[in-house]
This record gives sequence, structure tokens and C-alpha cells, in this order.
Amino acid sequence: MTPHTWTYAEIVELLEPPPGPSSPGVVVGTSGSTGSPKRARLSVGALTASARSTLEVLGGPGQWLLATPATHIAGIQVLVRSALAGIEPVVMEAGGFTAERFAEATGRLTHERTYVSLVPTQVQRLLDEPLGRAALARFTTVLVGGAAVPATLRASAAATGVDIVATYGMSETAGGCVYDGRPLPVARMRIADPGDDGVGVVELGGETLADGYEGNEELTAQAFRTDPDGARWFRTDDLGRIEDGVLSVLGRRDDVINTGGLKVSPHVVEEAVARALPELAACSVVLATDDAQWGEAVTLVVAGRAAPSLADVRDALRPLLIPAALPTRVAEVDEIPRLGPGKPDRRTLRAILSQPSG
Repeated sequence: MTPHTWTYAEIVELLEPPPGPSSPGVVVGTSGSTGSPKRARLSVGALTASARSTLEVLGGPGQWLLATPATHIAGIQVLVRSALAGIEPVVMEAGGFTAERFAEATGRLTHERTYVSLVPTQVQRLLDEPLGRAALARFTTVLVGGAAVPATLRASAAATGVDIVATYGMSETAGGCVYDGRPLPVARMRIADPGDDGVGVVELGGETLADGYEGNEELTAQAFRTDPDGARWFRTDDLGRIEDGVLSVLGRRDDVINTGGLKVSPHVVEEAVARALPELAACSVVLATDDAQWGEAVTLVVAGRAAPSLADVRDALRPLLIPAALPTRVAEVDEIPRLGPGKPDRRTLRAILSQPSG
């Protein structure tokens, strides 16, 4: 089924007259990397709870720039926040994301407070060009989600005067519900089945949860659970830990690389790459590939440019990683396949790399 592209007018109509909390809202596809495609069923109550809480945390309503597809939850939430504020958003011109199109759309904003929701690769692309940096600096706050936000990206943005807030969430939670590691006022988070190091499965709860998956009660029962006290929780596919009330997401459970009996998080390696080899931060991904000796190899994949040698990569990363986490393979591809905006499709990429060459 072709995903529906929502418009501001449709969202305004959806929210008027004021519906009840459980009124039907939207059905939106998820970007999970395993199993059959899933479509999360989100009530108007979940959408508006998330939107109102976001505006509260950001300091009040403002005008939004819609720069991500309104088929995905991030784009839909830009429209919901705009509708609740009664301020029509500016929609970026279609035709691909470029600094020029972003700057042109930014120039059409008319309100004092301005917001935009982007993915890390878009932010990096803008920071790489003077026109993009100047446009980004005009925003009161830039929400960044869809994938992990490297510390180097945050530092580069701050040096340019750009206020970044890293968001974590998914379609099943009506979009981002954890901002800079802390839940929105209407959201909850916990770690299930933690190990001795405090790492376990991230579970999210609160008013923003989807009702379930459209037409699939079996998957709904597997992913959503209700505690004896009536609290509902969504079990994510991510590993993380909570320290001093701040959530650190360490990557998907099925992305963890098991090399020689040791488990390595691709996210940790990617953070090291961003620090030691910043020129690769926006065009690389780390994943597991089959290895006859170690079971799985830590593999750095570089897209659209010549990759450094394996020896140079290992030398650059050695001060930052334990020996088991150092890449043992470097591969080059034309581009990195994506799951929705910003999220690398490691499963497809691994299949591409497993194909015989020639």
C-alpha cells in the first residue's frame, strides 16, 4: 500500500472539532528492519499529547519548516504541532534535499520562534555549506532524530550557533518521545532485562503510545504489554541504559556484532569514527559481515568516496576502542540504503556485501 502524504489542511480537519483522546487519528508505516512491514495505529490523543508536550519542552509554539516527508511520523508531527499552534508551516520545495532548497524555504519563515525536524545526514549536509549553516542558525531549535546523533555533529552545530535537540522515538510512540535522553512530560522509559552493566532492552510508555498495529493483533500483543497497574509499554528493538535519569541508546539488538564471542555495538564504533575520522561521519556505517574465523567481522562501509586503508582506520580508532571493536574489514559502496529518513538499512547492506564480486 502506498503511504499517504498528509497535508496541513488534512491535519487541521482531523483535529477539528476537538475529538476525544481515543478518536481515530492516523495509520503510519514503521521503518523497522526485520519482519513484515508494520503500520502503527495512532489515536488523535497520542498525536496531540506528543505535540503539546514537545511545544512545552521547546518553550512554546512557533512556525515549523517541513523538510521531511509527511508520510513518516516526523513529518506528520510537524503538521500536528503546527495545527495545534494555529501557525501554518512552510513546506520545503520538492526535488531532493539541498542546502539551496532548505535556505529558500527558511527564507519564507515569518515568525520569531522557528523550528525544524531533521535527520543527522541532513544536518551534516547543511553544516558542510555556508548557505546551509546560515539557514540552520536561524532556527530557535533543530530537532534531530531518525538515527543516532554523533557527538561530533552536535559539537559542529554548537560551534555554528545551532541549538540541536536529539530525539528518540518511533512510529509506535507518535515520534520522538525522549529528548536529549530525557522523556517528554507525557512519556515514560525503562530498561527491561538489564545485565550487570545496566544494559537491557529499551521500553517506552506514556500517553504517546500507538493503539497497536493495523490488522495484526499478534504483532500488537508481542510489542505492547500492560503492567498489573494498567500502564502500557512498547518494547523497542533497541538496547540501552539509563544513568542519572538519562537514556543512552546503544543500537538495535539485532545489529550487535558478535565477534569471537564478544559483543560490539555498531553505534559505539560509529561514534569513534566520527571523532577520529570526521570526514567519514556522514558517509559511513558499521555492521557485521560473516567471518570464517570470528563468526562476524566488524565492518566499516564507506559510501560515495574512496575509503582509507584498513590499517589507517585501525590506527585512527585504536585510542578510542577496545581491540575487539576495531574494524577488521573496510568496504566501499556507491550509496547506503536507508529505512525511512536517515536510518541506515544494515540488513540490505549486509546482503549487498555478501554477494560475490564480479
